[in-house]
Amino acid sequence: MQNQTYNVIGVMSGTSLDGIDLAHIHFSVADSKWSFEIYEAETIPYDDVWVNTLKKAVDFPETELTKLNEEYTLLLGNAIKGFIERNGLADLDAICSHGHTILHQPQNGFTLQIGNLPEIAKIINHTVVCDFRIQDVGLGGQGAPLVPIGDRILFADYDYCLNLGGFSNVSFEQNGNRIAFDISPVNTVLNFYANELGLDYDNKGRIAKRGKLDSALLDDLDELEYYKKPFPKSLGFEFVKEVVLPLIESYPIPIEDKMRTFIEHITFQTAVALPKKEGKLLATGGGAYNDFLIESLRRLLPNLEIVIPDKKTLEFKEALIFALLGVLKLRNEINVLSSVTGASHDHSSGCIYSV
Repeated sequence: MQNQTYNVIGVMSGTSLDGIDLAHIHFSVADSKWSFEIYEAETIPYDDVWVNTLKKAVDFPETELTKLNEEYTLLLGNAIKGFIERNGLADLDAICSHGHTILHQPQNGFTLQIGNLPEIAKIINHTVVCDFRIQDVGLGGQGAPLVPIGDRILFADYDYCLNLGGFSNVSFEQNGNRIAFDISPVNTVLNFYANELGLDYDNKGRIAKRGKLDSALLDDLDELEYYKKPFPKSLGFEFVKEVVLPLIESYPIPIEDKMRTFIEHITFQTAVALPKKEGKLLATGGGAYNDFLIESLRRLLPNLEIVIPDKKTLEFKEALIFALLGVLKLRNEINVLSSVTGASHDHSSGCIYSV
């Protein structure tokens, strides 16, 4: 008989490079209904050396990526081990870890999340479930987004679940299927320009708010080929580095104008992505703290109730859902939806490493 309760840790590192998100979570399931509680949770920030390394890794040759994977697995394993020790956690069923995406090229049948080497289980001395994307790409899918099955299971009260992280993604039900896809870059671009001003990020969107909209740049951004593609579709940092930033940089305008224009771009593409402009939307991820971005969304979508949840859910929703993906893998149940990724069939993805 399968467990009805699970005591796990969810681990996530996003493309915005905020740090390693760790969340201690208790799941229970009764009559196929899941509930959760997030207990201890924290983000361990990367130091400047790691931030710079992870930014540049998209251009690393294979030998350097192999070395980086080994070093990052050690870093991640020790971060998780420290979290367990600091909080006195015991009787854990598993550590469920996403790792950190370096390369994402599903069109070439390739995706790489570092920190998913088998050695991680030995470092932590616990069972680890990880590397959730690679199997889906092998089945012809995008390998992303993976969060939507968690949206369906844990947040069914909302018409839309919108994550505003390094990239934005949305999920919703349509004709009995869960539909989801990446919408646009968000903090990968906004943080890049905040960094140019010597800041980690644009606090509450204040810099963007005082900027001026550049209509020509906005039109060029909205005309990018990605936005014309049907779902399933997903984005990687390559898109930002090779397409978006060169386009923005071709406009000799102040940084605050670039940021203001990009906020309008995010807002417009989000509105386009939603089939109905009404109902209830759950907004999570670091971008939900950007007041100017949320104000802009509310202005463009006046009939949509945009809900910002409690702090733990807002900041650790992806860690929460990767914890759920790991639990579903342990139960040998579907944790990736082909309606979302475009894979040949639904499947139970991830690697299980035992001590």
